[in-house]
Amino acid sequence: MSKIFDNTKEAFSLKTDAELNKAFYLFEMIKRESLMKIGASLTKMALKANLPIEGIIRATVFDHFCGGISEEDCVPKVKNMHEKTRVHSILDYSVEGKETEEQFDNAVVITLKTIRMAKDNVSMPFAVFKPTGFGRFALYQKITEKKELTEQEKSEWDKVIGRYHTVCKEASNSNIPLLIDAEESWMQCAADELVEEMMIIYNKEKAIVYSTLQMYRWDRLDYLKKLHNKAKDKGFYIGMKLVRGAYMEKERERAKKNGYKSPICKDKQATDDNFNSSIEYMTSNENMSIFLGTHNEESTYLLMDKLSKNNIMPSDTTYWFGQLYGMSDNISFNLSKAGFNVAKYLPFGPVRDVMPYLIRRAEENTSVAGQTTRELDLIKKERKRRKIEE
Repeated sequence: MSKIFDNTKEAFSLKTDAELNKAFYLFEMIKRESLMKIGASLTKMALKANLPIEGIIRATVFDHFCGGISEEDCVPKVKNMHEKTRVHSILDYSVEGKETEEQFDNAVVITLKTIRMAKDNVSMPFAVFKPTGFGRFALYQKITEKKELTEQEKSEWDKVIGRYHTVCKEASNSNIPLLIDAEESWMQCAADELVEEMMIIYNKEKAIVYSTLQMYRWDRLDYLKKLHNKAKDKGFYIGMKLVRGAYMEKERERAKKNGYKSPICKDKQATDDNFNSSIEYMTSNENMSIFLGTHNEESTYLLMDKLSKNNIMPSDTTYWFGQLYGMSDNISFNLSKAGFNVAKYLPFGPVRDVMPYLIRRAEENTSVAGQTTRELDLIKKERKRRKIEE
């Protein structure tokens, strides 16, 4: 497979010189772990104290990694990116940590709106939601731990189930695939079981409901194989977003603190092997649709190679590649230029409410070896090509 991801002219084709410089200084800051920790702490304190810092945040980190404060706010970026690069967008309501029924119902309303927007816009091929956007983390955790629910909690869980049905039914009626994110391992089993219920009902003819596998967990490939057996038995299609994962440090710290075996693979190589094995498995079996959510070039090349060897056209919508907005544009835009289906996760929401997501992403970038360095190297290469390097 020829290497295509070094083309920085294509990768940064949407950025002006000023935007490229801003990205350079932003990633230079993210690269410094100690600075990032201090900055995250100060930002949290400032927001808690209601200090007027939202303008500064929006002009820097928010604008680079987010689409806007509302669905409508994202439309210009969605349109510009699709018209100029054919890269699609997935509007991701990235408000985390909400706990009330009113907030959960509001998340359903927003998800339904993004499904309807996707139905009317070819540049938005998927919708997405987060399990804890529709119900309390502690409730998922209690069910995962197989603890008996109170009558009130049973009623609460019935509402969560109802919310899933509402959006999955709308997605099915609109023929818009729906990605359901994965979260921490100690609540994930309850989410997995609920997503499986949705697959059985709504994936009879094609993959509409997509679950997510975090492949830095050593047990996820076995889970995929068991789900596949269930799918063959019950006659439904599997839609799966494959990612490496976003909670590694938290997972390891909790396992150590509570004295149980860490659910995380022993090292990066084991994670990479697990991730790539899942690609091998899914491309070797029928009735499976893949959304490959990765910033890893080798895993991306692996799926490209599998499609080529299986004589599958790059435009086949059974297979999608995805990256986060503001990252790995060298992968996204060059993949799209080569004819593959590519979508950017485009987070949106009020600046104050999206900050927990942004802080988590920045910390994740800092902790993943090589990620920020790679972004910086590519930016430096393009600045040199444009002759704007200092």
